[in-house]
Amino acid sequence: MKKLLLVLVTVFFGLSAFSQITNVRKWRKTEKDSLNQALLMYEENLFLQALPIFEAILKNHPNEQFIQYSYAKCAIYRSDKHDDAYKYLSEIYAKNKKIDEIEYDVAKAAHFVNKLDEANAAVNLYRAKKLSPEDKTKADLLKRYIDNAGYWMSRPTTAKISHLGDAINTEGEEYVPAITADESTLIYTYVGPKSLGGLMNDQSQSDPLGSYHEDIYMSVKQNNEFAPATGLANINTDAHDAAISLSNDGSVLFVYRDNTDDHGDIYESVLNGTAYSSPRKIKGLVNSYSWDGHCSLSPDGRTLYFCSERGGGYGGRDIYKATMLPDSTWGNIVNLGDSINTTFDEDAPFIHPDGVTLYFSSEGRSSMGGYDVFRSVMTADSTFKTTENLGFPINSTDDDVYFVLAANNKHAYYSSGRPGGKGLKDIYRIEPNFSNKAALVLVKGVVKAGNAGVASAITVEVSSKNNTHYKSFYSNSASGAYLVSLPAGAAYKLTYNYQGQAPQTLNVDATSVSDYTEKINDVTFMSTVGAPVASQPTVAPKTIDSAAVASVTTNAKPAKGNKEQVVKAPKDDFVPQNKVQAKTMTYVDKYGDIKADDLDFKVQIGAFKNADNITYPNLEEFGKVQKVTTEEGLTKIFIGGSFKTLRKAFEFNKKVIAAGQSDAFVAMTYKGKRSSLEELESLGVFKTK
Repeated sequence: MKKLLLVLVTVFFGLSAFSQITNVRKWRKTEKDSLNQALLMYEENLFLQALPIFEAILKNHPNEQFIQYSYAKCAIYRSDKHDDAYKYLSEIYAKNKKIDEIEYDVAKAAHFVNKLDEANAAVNLYRAKKLSPEDKTKADLLKRYIDNAGYWMSRPTTAKISHLGDAINTEGEEYVPAITADESTLIYTYVGPKSLGGLMNDQSQSDPLGSYHEDIYMSVKQNNEFAPATGLANINTDAHDAAISLSNDGSVLFVYRDNTDDHGDIYESVLNGTAYSSPRKIKGLVNSYSWDGHCSLSPDGRTLYFCSERGGGYGGRDIYKATMLPDSTWGNIVNLGDSINTTFDEDAPFIHPDGVTLYFSSEGRSSMGGYDVFRSVMTADSTFKTTENLGFPINSTDDDVYFVLAANNKHAYYSSGRPGGKGLKDIYRIEPNFSNKAALVLVKGVVKAGNAGVASAITVEVSSKNNTHYKSFYSNSASGAYLVSLPAGAAYKLTYNYQGQAPQTLNVDATSVSDYTEKINDVTFMSTVGAPVASQPTVAPKTIDSAAVASVTTNAKPAKGNKEQVVKAPKDDFVPQNKVQAKTMTYVDKYGDIKADDLDFKVQIGAFKNADNITYPNLEEFGKVQKVTTEEGLTKIFIGGSFKTLRKAFEFNKKVIAAGQSDAFVAMTYKGKRSSLEELESLGVFKTK
């Protein structure tokens, strides 16, 4: 044992570095074993795992310089231990200046605790040595971070940062906050003793020396404060389940999962009433064989900003955007360019509900250290040309990442390991006090039939641009709540449809809006008999408060509706399984019976690169499948033949879904070309009579 320890000490520090090497002969066997284990972890760069072991040993042997140094080297990698790292490294350096890279370590620790003069002096001493090209690069980067920190800290903004409190933060870790545009709902990632499965190894097996896996938690505001958070039982597993972001209305939750064979991909979960669906990998070209790990959806749902390590970028992680294609998959992948991306890592894009302001984190540019939060505003040609650092105190000398901002610009949220928290990382609320205002109209309210909230099909058109389609969605099927962000510079028309009743409309003129405006619009339809007024899952997860959870929450009073009448309506308790089906339902309400020459509808049940051996025994009663191979080699699979109207196709689509093909959707062709519902509307094929 002693020989092994001596060899490891020699490897790490060099025998000449210390006046004496720790003598372990009088130590208990358990302590020797622990030290051996910690050193082996250190050798594998598992600093965070080795840290608590060194810390425990240091309590029993507080004067052992070798243990102090080992602990301090690991403490550099934990934001809540930076003070300890600086204390021990400074004391050791004062006694012994021969330890390898000690000046660099002191500079790094001093930088973390904002002792910039000491950091600058130490890093300059290190840079004056004869260094390898790799060591010179890291020293120059640290020097740049120190200089940037001095610049920004001498010019602090008026931003205020506060701990979010015990309802959210625990002794574990909380990070990656995601919020609805109105701040009514907060979803985030948790790691700690409450994690499903407890301590586990990399194979998801119980292991007392393992680590906790990530779970997703949610909190809804009550009396303007976030209530105690609960886990999303329908999503959390023993594996890593991490929240990424929310759509503006909270109806779509993006999740990160890593199943080890794809380096990490992006999934989505849809809110059905009070419960989020089981996550499914998003379709299209966003996910690759490289790491793809964070995203943010534009307010119209047509653009996805995401972070990826795929090849062809500027280096490391870059930020890209994808466009929703007519077949409701993500494509047209575009790198955001060198005004956003650098040779360093960029991460955590967040597109504001105004549709034009992008926030993200970068290790490059004018960062104070690690990731800093930056902002860029889209220009008239839909590109981002300039970028600005949000400054101190929002940014610090450590990582500042996962920044999200409410629609009204009053509160932002991010995760940080700064002193004063409860655990390694906590979630903080920011009052950014930005000088720039949020130019948009946020329309929210509740749709009811009688006294019950219902899933109303809501279509938004840009009336100032020839009624072009902006967005289609549904109010929450349990509460009837809805929310939509309307960026400035246009006029909009919202149309509400429910159970074949006369549509209700709302016109919103945002052409001259220069600040945040909120509009409450509650809608009441007549109650119905013979059809459910709210579609809900059979069983809602017990960990979610079904009375409180909705796509949005609102304190507005219900609008006065018509006197209740008995209206016969066909029974249809179909609940959309994805955004494509929900959008099709919206169009069925408006254009379901329209026919036109060369207009054809089919039900698509799959698309594969190699579909030779794929069969659908559960769909045999619906006839033979039809396979069509595109020029790109993709085989699309249809069933049921052709339909002349959208309504008939969608009725068949629902039967196919009920038979177990939950991803089935209606595909349209017009004059031999694959078309989207929006295109048929803009071409005038779909039009109200």
